[in-house]
Amino acid sequence: MGTVIRHGHDRATSGAKVANTPHSDLVLPYGDQFNDGIVQVSFTLPVAAGALAEEAARQTMKLMGLEEPQVAEVAPIGENATFFVGYGKLTRPVELSKLRIAKPMWEELDQITINRLVQETLGRAMVVVGAATGQDAHTLGLDAILNYKGFAGNRGLEAYSALKVVNMGSQVPNETLVAKAREVSADAVLVSQVVTERNVHLANLTNLVELLEAEGLRDKVVLVVGGPRITHALAVELGYDAGFGPGTRPQDVASYLAQEVARRVLN
Repeated sequence: MGTVIRHGHDRATSGAKVANTPHSDLVLPYGDQFNDGIVQVSFTLPVAAGALAEEAARQTMKLMGLEEPQVAEVAPIGENATFFVGYGKLTRPVELSKLRIAKPMWEELDQITINRLVQETLGRAMVVVGAATGQDAHTLGLDAILNYKGFAGNRGLEAYSALKVVNMGSQVPNETLVAKAREVSADAVLVSQVVTERNVHLANLTNLVELLEAEGLRDKVVLVVGGPRITHALAVELGYDAGFGPGTRPQDVASYLAQEVARRVLN
């Protein structure tokens, strides 16, 4: 990256109506003062550094909905591209009371309760198969959920006596995962997706659902996907039973699996 040029700026607060205290329902981004609406953005434009590029950056921020846009830093990237850091002000707040968050329905259970629920429901161990599929080589999240040690003091699924875990690792073709699920008579299939460049994860996740349906396995397994860009709403839209994002603990997944399997058996 080329030389960085920094511009003086007042963080776009001049003349703004600033709330002195946080509102309980209407919220704006927080820069210098509560609800001042100040945000920082960064982006690259395919324009050579100069006055034209900077004005294009300001107009880009206006198109984002930012008022009083200011260019704070400029860094040439080669001859025909420029990286920008800018500031601007949002004036339309989010109304928290109108937000609806889609998430898996489950109650947090402790390890003893989870083991007991699975044994009482199935009369055996629940078979869980997990993998990072497609070309995804990342296993940190997958291992954090499945491996015995778990993370942050929260034991992984291998630590549960009522769960039989098959961790297939990374870069597992969907066909191989489906074959393993059939071989071990899986009750649950967990998929980790970290790589999301150009939405490659969407095609891969959709393909897995299609393969499970073609093999007559989709309705026989609890299908879960997790990853840093995964939401429950997206997972359901793609045909999964649940989606888990950042901050998910092994106990969260185990609680969900135990209760979802119990619900299916009882229904």
